[in-house]
Amino acid sequence: MSAGRQVLVAVYAVFAVAAGARSTVQALTRFEEARLAYSLSLAAAVVYVVATLALRRTGSTAHTVAVLACSFELLGVLSVGTLSLVRSDLFPDQTVWSSYGLGYGLVPLVLPVAGLLWLRRHGPAG
Repeated sequence: MSAGRQVLVAVYAVFAVAAGARSTVQALTRFEEARLAYSLSLAAAVVYVVATLALRRTGSTAHTVAVLACSFELLGVLSVGTLSLVRSDLFPDQTVWSSYGLGYGLVPLVLPVAGLLWLRRHGPAG
C-alpha cells in the first residue's frame, strides 16, 4: 500500500472511531437533546467506515465505493456546515460536520477533497 493511501486510510479510520464513539455515547445518553445532530454524526461515522474500508482495497468496485463515500462526505460537510451556520436552531449540539468541521480542525472539510484528489490520481486497480 502506498504512503498516500496509508495516510488517507489512517485518518479515515481515526475519524470513524472518533465520530462513532462520540455520537454513540451522545445518542445513548442525550439523544432527545439533539436528535438531528447526533443522527448526522452517526451517519458521518458510517461514511468514514465505508471510506476507510473502500480505500484499503483495490479494484474498480472499491474505487467506485470510495469515490461515492468521499463525495457523500463532501456533500454532507458542505450541507451541514452551511445549515449549522444559517439555521443554528436546528443544531443544539455540534456534529462532526458542523461549521464545516471547525471543531475537528476543518479536517472533515479537507479530508473528502484529499480523498477525491487521491482517487482521481490513482484510478482503480485491476
